Amino acid sequence: MLRPLFATDAPGPVLSSRNLLLRLPENKDYRQWSALRERSREFLKPWEPSWPRDSLTRRAYRARVRQSAIDVREDTAYSFLIFRRRDEVLLGGVTVGHIRRGAAQSASIGYWIGVDHVRQGYMSETLSSVLKFCFDALRLNRVEAACLPHNTASRGLLEKVGFVEEGLAREYFRIDGIWQDHVLYAFLERDRRFKTVLEAATQ
Repeated sequence: MLRPLFATDAPGPVLSSRNLLLRLPENKDYRQWSALRERSREFLKPWEPSWPRDSLTRRAYRARVRQSAIDVREDTAYSFLIFRRRDEVLLGGVTVGHIRRGAAQSASIGYWIGVDHVRQGYMSETLSSVLKFCFDALRLNRVEAACLPHNTASRGLLEKVGFVEEGLAREYFRIDGIWQDHVLYAFLERDRRFKTVLEAATQ
């Protein structure tokens, strides 16, 4: 967790990488967030749960901000907004959720990116930062992700970062109003160690 390049009052961790800064949502982000979500509605709709009618209202957003702070205090979820460092433009979001402690030490991640910013490498950089946070800061052993079988872009992204496909979960999430099967992926802490050794050996 590194110091941000621009001022933030957001509680909780701030993640910084070469091109991006990830932090918890703040009330001041509402206009950027709602505008990006609205522009991206048709792009995101096939991959997300149905949006409530009030999902883009300021009231709903403030409730989201409050819940995000509660989740961090209780160590149950970390919902980051993704900003481009050079101009503070909001690109999307990523959530580390369903955190299980004790014998499990695992979590699930979900992510979205605005239609204006797809296929520019931002999400692979985001997931790399988030995995480092999960293993180094949260001390997790396992990070899971799920995507629709026909979402080739998301599947390619997960595999590029290093996630391993584990199988198919029937009717795993209700997406766009329909219960749909999902392909399950996971990244283990030992996978990161193996990947580091492999990369060093090939350099």
